[in-house]
Order: sequence, then C-alpha cells, then structure tokens
Amino acid sequence: MINKGYTTVSDPDISAKARAKDQPVSPKFAREVAGLIRGMKVDNAIAALEDVIALERPVPLKRYNKRVSHKKGVGPGRYPVKASKAILGVVRSAVSNAEFKGLDSSNMAISTITIARGQTIPGHMPRAQGRATQWNQETANIEVIIEEVE
Repeated sequence: MINKGYTTVSDPDISAKARAKDQPVSPKFAREVAGLIRGMKVDNAIAALEDVIALERPVPLKRYNKRVSHKKGVGPGRYPVKASKAILGVVRSAVSNAEFKGLDSSNMAISTITIARGQTIPGHMPRAQGRATQWNQETANIEVIIEEVE
C-alpha cells in the first residue's frame, strides 16, 4: 500500500484522510489542540473546536505551561483560536472526503491526528538605532485520519 506522505497506513475502505501543509499556526498550540480531540467522534470534535473558537472551552496545556493562568475545571489552559480554526478546516475536509467515498461520517472517529513543524518563514522586525530582530513565522503540517467505529 502506498503511503503518499502520511505518517500511518489506514484501510481505505473504512477511513478517510486529509492533510494541510505549512499552515501559519504555532506548532505548540496545534499539538495541544490535537491532544484535545484525539480519539473523539467527529461530531464531538467539531463541536469542541467550535467551542474553543468561541472562547467557551479552554484547551489544557500539558507542556510549556509555566505562568499560564488556570481555567475552571482544566488547570493551566488557553484558547488557541488560530490553531483550532486550522485543525477544524482539516477535520471538515476529512469528513467531506469520507462522504465522497460513501462512508457514514456520523459514525466516524478521529483515529490519527498528527502535527509536525512546517517550514519557518523568515522575517524581521525593525528596532531602534537601525537594528533588526528576527521575527519568523512558524508553520505546522496537520494530518487527520478518521475511521468508522462500531
């Protein structure tokens, strides 16, 4: 079976895939959002991402959480809206791919969600006295595989 750049191999009869490369979001926050929805049913995952975008559901930060204020019932957490929007687009694309293949998207769960660092877009910010500071844009590669569950 040909993998075509995906991190895992899945059965094409019961699964659908989607991928987005070089999305202009923080890979750190994208990983935390991915951890939030990993293993969820697709409908619940989309609802959770929409809640994060609406600032109603915080994403718990497992790493890099020093000096992060606690949110009620979560612990250290934030609302990474930009990363949530990017991941929501990929999840919806995977659902659309599943429906195109004739699969029942309401009976599917996120089996694999992977975040990898993409290319760094170099930039700089002008400073005083004619100096400049690096101000690079980090990107993330997002991959989602959804499978039918019983």
